[in-house]
Amino acid sequence: MATGEYYRFLNDAVNSRLGGWEIAETLIAGMNFGNIEAFVRTGDWDGLAAYMKQKIDGLVAGGADVILCVSNTLHMPLDDLMESVPVPLIHIADPTGAAMKAAGLKKVAIFGTKPVMEMSYLKDRFQKRFGIQVIAPSDAEQQDIDQIIFNELVKNTLNETSKARYLEIADRMRREEGAEGLILGCTEIFLLVDQEDRPDFPMFNTARLHCEAAVDFALSKIASERTAAWSI
Repeated sequence: MATGEYYRFLNDAVNSRLGGWEIAETLIAGMNFGNIEAFVRTGDWDGLAAYMKQKIDGLVAGGADVILCVSNTLHMPLDDLMESVPVPLIHIADPTGAAMKAAGLKKVAIFGTKPVMEMSYLKDRFQKRFGIQVIAPSDAEQQDIDQIIFNELVKNTLNETSKARYLEIADRMRREEGAEGLILGCTEIFLLVDQEDRPDFPMFNTARLHCEAAVDFALSKIASERTAAWSI
């Protein structure tokens, strides 16, 4: 599901900036979610990294100018994987971190898969780069959030009871733990809940923010190359 939404967001963002019939030029390295689910569920991060490395190599060989990983969960092994890759990566946390900092937030909740919520690789990045404390739901709440992602959202199944559960958890974290906003830390969550559900509680759609940042990067790169060409 996330790949399709990214394609739509990227094309909409390019067209809104350039107009006419302009859309993004994209290379898509599709990944079998069955493989991803197995790696994540068993904690086989080395296996996942090897699988992702094949996809990254294919994108580089295809001439990609910038790489996006359309999953918060799959960013866990990316720092190490990208060290030897000669193409820049836009990390999914950075556009969201910048948006939260610009909003003046200091403490936010995060929803996502179990690894996103219970591991530190995204929380630490938000803290170190943007000075934002990221808090996770309780263990029982994490279990519910994770199951809804894997059993429903990745299959484009949207249930009102699941939406109510997500909002119940968000409301509790706001009320009891002082969360000032919510990171939609799985790139399908916005399909179920989004800003209009809680207008006075900032929600950060990592997928849309990621795409906006990628288009900004691409267009600035084109502009700089044109400037350099005129200077020669």
